[in-house]
Amino acid sequence: MNYISVSEFAKKWSIPERTARNYCATGKFKGAFLTGKTWNIPEEATLPEKGNKKKFSNNSLLNHLKEQKDMKLKGGIYHRTQIDLTYNSNCIEGSKLTHDQTRYIFEANTIGASRESVNVDDIIETTNHFRCIDLIIDKAKAKLTESFIKELHFLLKSGTSDSRKDWFNVGEYKKLPNEVGGNETYPPKEVAAKMKELLSYYHGIKKKTFEAIIDFHYQFEIIHPFEDGNGRVGRLIMFKECLANNIVPFIIDEDLKLFYYRGLQEWTHVKEYLLDTCLAAQDSYKAILQYFEIDFD
Repeated sequence: MNYISVSEFAKKWSIPERTARNYCATGKFKGAFLTGKTWNIPEEATLPEKGNKKKFSNNSLLNHLKEQKDMKLKGGIYHRTQIDLTYNSNCIEGSKLTHDQTRYIFEANTIGASRESVNVDDIIETTNHFRCIDLIIDKAKAKLTESFIKELHFLLKSGTSDSRKDWFNVGEYKKLPNEVGGNETYPPKEVAAKMKELLSYYHGIKKKTFEAIIDFHYQFEIIHPFEDGNGRVGRLIMFKECLANNIVPFIIDEDLKLFYYRGLQEWTHVKEYLLDTCLAAQDSYKAILQYFEIDFD
């Protein structure tokens, strides 16, 4: 029997070498073996389950995210999305962790060397946010429901200092009135009804557009159903709903923070502020997809 190297197999089948190497390590190639640190792959080997594997969805990006999540593959779009989405969404809400520290937590369960003190809640919420992203990938195709939204909040805030406060209500709607950006939000007694009304309206839209998803985000943030974590849960929902509706998702990064806040503030008057901000973020994510050679049209 003749054997070929990982690089030769990757070139032959037009896949990343790291993917071919992972197939070897997970036993996807019958007869493959190691010589030192080099994999030898049978020359007649084909891609695992080629032609027979049922796709997770008709969304190429979602399929890549799901496959790489399940493979625990490092260095791909899943890995990049986990770090970038978690870092930026947490940063918008005041986390002091750096992008490198976020990456270290994801890759090695450590924050690396730091001269400054690190808030424990920032670390916990970072690891929790990774779990939230896994959830929106696994359940991207599922209908958006109150229970799913509450599950996201529960995952995000579990184990934090907030979760030890009786009034905080992790995974449930707020008990105390709150505000956002100095603006009033709906009182606790109205939240459940307003969330049901919002979801009913949203699901009444037969074809979810980019604007419809952003409008949902605005309405969600106005309701502000939880004591804390509304922004991060809201942005996770936007990412999920983009995946569910074959729309390229986006990550609001730190540089767009002020434009994002202005867009939310002015949504009822000038929708273009928030739309343009989200489209700029989408263009940035498209550039990442192009780098990883992932179709998104």
